[in-house]
Amino acid sequence: MNSPAFDYRASRGAEIAKVESNVRRLDQNEYRVRSQSGSGEYVVLSTESGWLCECPDFKFRGVKCKHAFAVELSLQIRRRIENARRVVPLDYQTCFACGAEAIVKDGLIHHKGGDIQRYLCHVCGKRFSRNIGFERMRTSPEAITMAMQIYFGGASLRNTQKALRLQGVSVSHVAILKWIRKYVGIMDEYLKDFEPKLGETWRADEMYVKFKGDMRYLFSLMDDETRFWIAQEVADSKERHNPRGLFHRGIDITNGRAPKTLITDGLPSYHSAFKKEIAWRTTPEKVPVHVREIALAGQVHNNKMERMNGEVRDRERVMRGLKNMDTPILKGLQIYHNYIRPHESLDGQTPSERAGIRVEGANKWLTLIQNAGHLQAVNREKKKDE
Repeated sequence: MNSPAFDYRASRGAEIAKVESNVRRLDQNEYRVRSQSGSGEYVVLSTESGWLCECPDFKFRGVKCKHAFAVELSLQIRRRIENARRVVPLDYQTCFACGAEAIVKDGLIHHKGGDIQRYLCHVCGKRFSRNIGFERMRTSPEAITMAMQIYFGGASLRNTQKALRLQGVSVSHVAILKWIRKYVGIMDEYLKDFEPKLGETWRADEMYVKFKGDMRYLFSLMDDETRFWIAQEVADSKERHNPRGLFHRGIDITNGRAPKTLITDGLPSYHSAFKKEIAWRTTPEKVPVHVREIALAGQVHNNKMERMNGEVRDRERVMRGLKNMDTPILKGLQIYHNYIRPHESLDGQTPSERAGIRVEGANKWLTLIQNAGHLQAVNREKKKDE
């Protein structure tokens, strides 16, 4: 068991490593760590016998200091970033079908929302356009993704319609809803194969949501460290619903890695589901723990979960209730929360970035939809070849 002094140095090291510039790597064995007192930097060396540091704590006590902990954590963060799954904007310098670079421009597709460049591959003969994922749409990809950003950012369908009109795009609010249904489905299918790297503590909570005036309950599962919204499901009842399926889907998403700690409220069905899906997954190091005596304030609380529930409540208030239990709006909110919206509590990162999934590009909606559309096109070509 670690001593209080050991845990204190480890926590101080974690504080240092939070700021990337505090730890500088000179080579694979030598590092410079900024002093928390602002009095310069300390040299930290990696040796066969362990870490060496020139700080007073190491010199006089001969113990692993906070600067060594900071280097270790910095290395873990760097490895995590290097191993992150990257979703990048599509490269129009290569063929989408065969990857060859022998492509040339092949005319324009005249479109209501603007002209779209078409390309021809001299190797496989395939033709494609930069409109991948948006084929046969009468509005430009930029306008469609702008509408999704405005809508999931908090506006109503009609206010989203008005915002687009200011940009010279005239569409009905019904068309915007159709875009949301279509592209949320495409992105959800694409993202199912992604495996987020989550922490050892998860949170679960439920909230009431109105569907056509009837009360239903949205059960959600979230990772404590990354704020990643893992899974969700809608139930007719709070007390009679069994959240075992929610936990099972969460464990499937993480490829069988269950949490070491689950935090919920006192709903009895949570503990029953915990015992059947999580508690038996013991290891020599730790037995899973269910924390269910929580409050809005105090040492153990569920405030992080309540803030996420607030995002759903804000969306429901604008819509004056949801329409159907299988609505794409909830799944779209989950995608927006995880992959699009930066969080102040995560230093401006998205939960997916903290969980090792990096969506790149100035327009992340566009990046996700194009990659999802590209995967669909590749799968269609494979079926044709079979």
